Amino acid sequence: MTELALDPRVRRTRAAVLRAAVDLVSERGTTAVTISEIAAAADVSRRAVYQHFGDLDAVLLEAGLDLARRELLCGYTDTTEPVDQREGTLAMARHFARHRVFYRALLTGSCAYALDRGLISLLLPVNRQGVEHLLGDRLSGQVLDDLAAFITGGAGSFVTAWVIEGAHGPEAFTDRLIAMLSVLLEPR
Repeated sequence: MTELALDPRVRRTRAAVLRAAVDLVSERGTTAVTISEIAAAADVSRRAVYQHFGDLDAVLLEAGLDLARRELLCGYTDTTEPVDQREGTLAMARHFARHRVFYRALLTGSCAYALDRGLISLLLPVNRQGVEHLLGDRLSGQVLDDLAAFITGGAGSFVTAWVIEGAHGPEAFTDRLIAMLSVLLEPR
């Protein structure tokens, strides 16, 4: 990380731009916002947005990942103990339900693939910890890594479909996801 990235002004500018992107996309339900609109809402120049992010897709991608890091991962990284499966899954479902309009717009827009990959990379360590807690004494490190990646990717696809379709509330979705995971992770 460069010295500039540690500058409080840089952090404030980046945070304002990311908040503005989330707010605008959430209000409109589409990624059809412009750099100019984001800059105006963040009270920064267009040039500053381009300097920090490069283009609109990069702003939207980082806004989605930043939101997940701040609101979703904070509950997982504050502890070394495994999170209760239902509690953790429900917290994740509630996060995506609370920000459904925003995530739906991103997951159906031009940065969908990059956001999907980014969310998977954020959640993979959490899922690996859970798999290791349940099955670690029976599996090699490579199998633990592979199973965590398989579960994270599959669950990510399931979450994406749920966010886009919006058919069930977070509690019902949590029950469905846990039922599937229990089939895969049930100790034998």
